[in-house]
Amino acid sequence: MGHWTSRAIDAVADWQAEWGRYNQHPSLDVDLDVLGDRLAELTDRLTGNYPFFHPRYAGQMLKPPHPVAVVGYLAAMLINPNNHALDGGPPTAEMEREAVAELAGMFGFDTHLGHLTSGGTIANLEALFVAREIHPGKAVAFSAESHYTHARMCHLLGVATRSVATDRFGRMDPAALNAALATGEIGTVVVTAGTTGLGAIDPVDEAVATAREHGVRVHVDAAYGGFYTLLAGAGAEGLAPEPWHAIAECDSVVVDPHKHGLQPYGCGAVLFRDPSVGRFYRHDSPYTYFTSDELHLGEISLECSRAGAAAAALWLTQQLFPLTPQGLGAVLSANLRAARGWAERVSAAPELTLYQRPQLDIVTYFPTVEHPTMAGIDAASAAVLKAGMAEEDPVFLSTLTAGRSDMLERHPGVGADADSARVLRSVLMKPESEHHLDWLQDRVRTLARAATGS
Repeated sequence: MGHWTSRAIDAVADWQAEWGRYNQHPSLDVDLDVLGDRLAELTDRLTGNYPFFHPRYAGQMLKPPHPVAVVGYLAAMLINPNNHALDGGPPTAEMEREAVAELAGMFGFDTHLGHLTSGGTIANLEALFVAREIHPGKAVAFSAESHYTHARMCHLLGVATRSVATDRFGRMDPAALNAALATGEIGTVVVTAGTTGLGAIDPVDEAVATAREHGVRVHVDAAYGGFYTLLAGAGAEGLAPEPWHAIAECDSVVVDPHKHGLQPYGCGAVLFRDPSVGRFYRHDSPYTYFTSDELHLGEISLECSRAGAAAAALWLTQQLFPLTPQGLGAVLSANLRAARGWAERVSAAPELTLYQRPQLDIVTYFPTVEHPTMAGIDAASAAVLKAGMAEEDPVFLSTLTAGRSDMLERHPGVGADADSARVLRSVLMKPESEHHLDWLQDRVRTLARAATGS
């Protein structure tokens, strides 16, 4: 990567030199010896991070960006364009439009209005804001397994919420949704294409049909799983196409390129199928929108300053990893194979029990406990998590808290002596995990035996 970062730095320096020489103001000078010392301290402190880049890290939704994204981000960051108004960065504003149009095409939107955000939280806030404006006084419904951001953002917006029950796979239950919509209280339903806990895929196609019967809008939170639409119906290794293809019929969708799109934090995106929703963003800024009669990105965003570098990084990455099954889809296919492969290994291992089969690249499981109870599973999972990080040859996992009813629905033989239990959870969003499964399985099996005394 060093060669390409150097080329990026040199290219920006050449452009800067075209504008004539000038002297940096002395107030910006730094002591180079102090810089060297403090940089050494910084890099030393950064080693306190877990190895997110390595397959042995199979915990949370964390991994470094692709080097291509780093080069694109660095090149634009040296100029530091602001994609709020066109005069803040005309080239990166254009790149943002092109990159967002690619995302819209991936979801099957014929028309769209959209932009990048700092992440899924703000992207979902914008979608819920528009939902409130279109159906004032109406509630927003989302599944019990949806991300907590929806309840938080609805609280912020002063919008009532309704929780919809899920089935035994963590997906929104269509019958429960129909019952909720029949009350007439709901204006928008949020369906999730890849929950952050289980990676569950709500039946988007059924939700759309039900919502339309009741005159209700549909928003898709695809922040985590959205890019997997590239694998919808893509052969034996792909995914059932119906939920993914139905996104094209929804009113809005959110996706996070900083998850499966190989980008650095923070890079989210919100897309609306109907461009006329831009009217809800209308505002006045007498000193901002003056260099062009074209629509400025800040005129369709709740955020003001936004890094043009994020747009440059995404644009460059999409040039190298096009949004096709053979492009970025090849990376995602490896993730799916890894998750399915580990699930098969877990199912075959006497020391481990699969909590539920993975729908995307998130695997949930727990140590096999003799005479299993909620409390026993919780203690064993916690022991594996802690011991794994403390070993000389560590493995990094995470946990998911499962409620009593959720556990018993999947594993009715578990003793209900507690309200909840932690199970182990691994996010295999690095394609390298596919080639590290035997090592991961051996390490976790050893830890599970120690945790249960088996």
